[in-house]
Amino acid sequence: MTTVLRSYERGITTLALDAPERRNALSARLVGDLADALTETGKDGDVRAVVLTHTGNTFSAGADLNDPPHPDTLVALLRQIVELPKPVVARVTGHVRAGGLGLLGACDLAAASQEATFAFTEVRIGVAPAVISLPLLPRLDPRAVARYYLTGEKFDAAEAARIGLVTVAGAAGEDVEDVLAPVLDGLRRASPQGLAETKRLLTAKVLDTFDRDAADLTALSARLFSSAQAREGMTAFLERRDPSWVW
Repeated sequence: MTTVLRSYERGITTLALDAPERRNALSARLVGDLADALTETGKDGDVRAVVLTHTGNTFSAGADLNDPPHPDTLVALLRQIVELPKPVVARVTGHVRAGGLGLLGACDLAAASQEATFAFTEVRIGVAPAVISLPLLPRLDPRAVARYYLTGEKFDAAEAARIGLVTVAGAAGEDVEDVLAPVLDGLRRASPQGLAETKRLLTAKVLDTFDRDAADLTALSARLFSSAQAREGMTAFLERRDPSWVW
C-alpha cells in the first residue's frame, strides 16, 4: 500500500503524502514512494505541474525516527523535486517540522493556509538542519533563517511568507484553494517548454548548492544522527520529556 496518493485534474497532478498516523514523517518508505510518483509524473506529457500536499493535519513532521531515510536518499529526493521539468507547488494546511521543511523548500511555489505552522526543530534533538539546507539557504532571508534554525521557534504562515519559505499565505478564513487558484490557472496557461526552461533558470543557483555542498552536508547529517547528544535528544522526544541539556 502506497504512502502517496495521486489524482489528476486539467493538467495538474496532485501528490498527497498519506501516512497521517505517522504525521507524514519522512520514512524510507514514504521517501521511496514519493520519488517513484515524481518519476512517473515527470514523464507524463499531460502533466503541466505538480501539487504536493498531505492528508491529516501535518504536511510532514520531518524524519521518521523509527525508519529514517539515509541522508543520501533524502538528498536525491530534494534534488529530484528541484530538477523535475515541471513546477512543483506545495499546498500546506497543517504543521511542517524539520525535514518536512526541506520538501517545502525544494518546491518552486508554496501556498499555506492560516492554520499552517512551521519550525526547524533539529537543534532541540541534538542535530542540525543539514541536508534540508541545500534548497532552503539559497531561498530564505538570512537573518530570519538564523533565528529559526538556532532557536527551533514555531512561526506562522504569514512569517513563512515574509522570510521566503512560502510564496503566499492565506488570510483569516481564506481557503487555500482560493489562494492557489490563480497560481494553477497561470501554470495551465503556460507552455510545457516555457515552464521547463524558466524553472531551469530559477533553480540554477539552488543546484549549484547541491553540487558544492551535498556531500559535506550528508556526512554532517550522518555524523550528528549517530552522536550521543542526538541519541539523548531522540530518546527524550519519543519519551515526551526534556533532554538532559535543557535548563
